[in-house]
Amino acid sequence: MDLPLFSSYSYKKTLFDEVFEKDEKIRDMYKTLFKVYSDRSIDDFKSLNEKAKASFFNQGITFQVYGNNETKEKIFPFDLFPRIIDNTEWDHIEKGVLQRSKALNLFLWDVYHDQNIIKAGIVPKEMITSSVNFLEEMVGFDPPGGIYNHISGTDLIKHSDGNYYVLEDNIRCPSGVSYVICNRTALKRALFGIFNQYKIQTVTDYAQNLLEILETVKPEGVDNPTCVVLTPGVFNSAYYEHSYLAKGMGVELVEGRDLFVENDFVYMKTINGPKRVDVIYRRVDDIFIDPDVFNPDSVLGVSGLFSAYLKGHVCLVNAPGTGVADDKAIYTYMPDIIKYYLNEKPILKNVHTYHCSRPDDMKYILENIDNLVIKPVDESGGYGISIGNKLTQEEIEVVKSTIQKHPRKYIAQPIMSLSVHATYIEEEESFESRHVDLRTFTLLGKDKDFILKGGLTRVALKRGNLVVNSSQGGGSKDTWVLKK
Repeated sequence: MDLPLFSSYSYKKTLFDEVFEKDEKIRDMYKTLFKVYSDRSIDDFKSLNEKAKASFFNQGITFQVYGNNETKEKIFPFDLFPRIIDNTEWDHIEKGVLQRSKALNLFLWDVYHDQNIIKAGIVPKEMITSSVNFLEEMVGFDPPGGIYNHISGTDLIKHSDGNYYVLEDNIRCPSGVSYVICNRTALKRALFGIFNQYKIQTVTDYAQNLLEILETVKPEGVDNPTCVVLTPGVFNSAYYEHSYLAKGMGVELVEGRDLFVENDFVYMKTINGPKRVDVIYRRVDDIFIDPDVFNPDSVLGVSGLFSAYLKGHVCLVNAPGTGVADDKAIYTYMPDIIKYYLNEKPILKNVHTYHCSRPDDMKYILENIDNLVIKPVDESGGYGISIGNKLTQEEIEVVKSTIQKHPRKYIAQPIMSLSVHATYIEEEESFESRHVDLRTFTLLGKDKDFILKGGLTRVALKRGNLVVNSSQGGGSKDTWVLKK
């Protein structure tokens, strides 16, 4: 291809390239973008990249990486070449993620009430009761507004066949939305002119819609609810996001020590005295929210908080116990869950998934592990994943032994061919193809829903790597959804 900025770009016909057609011609919706970028040299991009990094650092747009008994703070890598999704494709994605979120909410209600889906033989009871995220304390409780998964993060990939597939549903404390907004801001600062060339959906209305969703699930009898964001503190990997969203909504960012419970009502300590809190967007895991009920050693939560919740005096977002539905062992039942509760066919496809707890599946996994991805059912951030064709024989044997000892904890999926996208690689000082995925963000409230029109495109910055998580060396792009 006769494009100086892409002189080292390697086109692979076996993968779906989102920027180039199979004849290596630029896709129509990227042609205007290329005209703008063609006036820039690699030195220009080096300079712009450094400015973007400095901007992210100065704003505190960082994340924590854990491992080897140490924690490192890193700037969130950002690529200046945006991903474009046309409105027709986005409509399909939007309908699909909303369908999944609604079905998951109905599933959670059923699981914690009549368990009809279990009685119907669609989801095995042991899959529910054996989940570490199933909370007996939530059985029979009606959450405010009937909503469990107020905020859902759905991870999608585009396969080599050009279709989108759901990799997983995240409905405990899905993170990354602040980076979506910051990516847009950074790109506007670096290359403002390109935004005059396209009609792009906004992403800056997320905080406003999130606050409106929180207010729909206020406790009964409350007219003007006080909402807060509960954070574990500055050392949490997503602390920047917690503070960003609190500021964007115009609400207080609090830690557990800033709250207390009296007579089953939650109060916030202020310089003007106690102030009642009605809705808590909590970024603290279930086990740490209330030391009186769960982990007695927790210093992140609030004593008496869960009791106040069960009395209906405060709403917790997302609801405790939602993790039973984003357990990766439940994922394989999603087509049946959608059919059962909505009487609809899934709009978005699932990746075929094998359960290590099923004897036939385990047999297949052990015989074909070099062609599979092994995932723990309750981990996030890309931790604990084993990609079969990247393992040595010795490593394969270790994985086999691990899943045989703890079959409930693992699933397996075929190695999917994630689509690739042109990405500026700092070390190479050039644009190269890299694998990408997409995390969308869906909000559910009482009689209200919202899907952010443009999710977090995550990029596997290492050549050939399929793991896009920032904790595993991944970065991100601005994601443009075109208007009709």
